[in-house]
Amino acid sequence: MKVFILPFGKINLINSRIAEVIINDGITLDKLEVQTYHKILKSHLDAPFSVLINKENGYSYTFDAQLEMGKLKEIVSRAVVVYNQSAEMATKIIMNLNEDNKWNIKLFKERQAALDWLLVEANNRKAM
Repeated sequence: MKVFILPFGKINLINSRIAEVIINDGITLDKLEVQTYHKILKSHLDAPFSVLINKENGYSYTFDAQLEMGKLKEIVSRAVVVYNQSAEMATKIIMNLNEDNKWNIKLFKERQAALDWLLVEANNRKAM
């Protein structure tokens, strides 16, 4: 598995169509940082691809970053692993802000369940 270590977190390439994003604790992610990780996804994954967002740390986003997250159309599925209620609430706010983007997104309490769902989604796309 290839791993990209960034100043604000890391990206694990799980396979050619799935990446896991883990943001460092205490970070406030801005628009430029979202664009940076989008650029890595686009250059190292085969589109369309999926993202496992692992919220194992506490962090936040600027408003511009929240809007920027909806702009990468190559992402077809998002699985978000939330470990506490504040992470779940923060994720739901971002989902509501981006509801016009019609994301295929699901929240999970366990990483393996999230990864399994992404793999099923990928297999369903292949079968179409």
